[in-house]
Amino acid sequence: MATEKKDTTYARNEKHVFNCDLTYVIAKIEGRWKLQLLSKLEEGKLRFTDFKKEFSFITERMLTLQLKALEQDGLIKRTAFAEVPLRVEYELTEIASELFPIFKQLSEWGSKHREKYNHALRQV
Repeated sequence: MATEKKDTTYARNEKHVFNCDLTYVIAKIEGRWKLQLLSKLEEGKLRFTDFKKEFSFITERMLTLQLKALEQDGLIKRTAFAEVPLRVEYELTEIASELFPIFKQLSEWGSKHREKYNHALRQV
């Protein structure tokens, strides 16, 4: 696996960007499916097959990558059981649970402003 170069423009910029708390949070939850996966886990523990059924339009590779990223960022916990076939469960961590009141506010804001935007487009 390739190692990241420490002297690139990207690496230097990354140090400054992640000093911003809001940018740090966005980096942890950005991604096409992460918010939807986290929201589904709010209902309780899920197995990989549950995610595949719920999000059948996501490729298995993308689902795996998004779940791994959420785990690496400490937002979900993955538990593998020594069974045949292997059983894996995912659940929210405590720090991920703290995000849900914020997600609710963002969702309300999005609903309000999306409706205003769509209404303005219909007027044109």
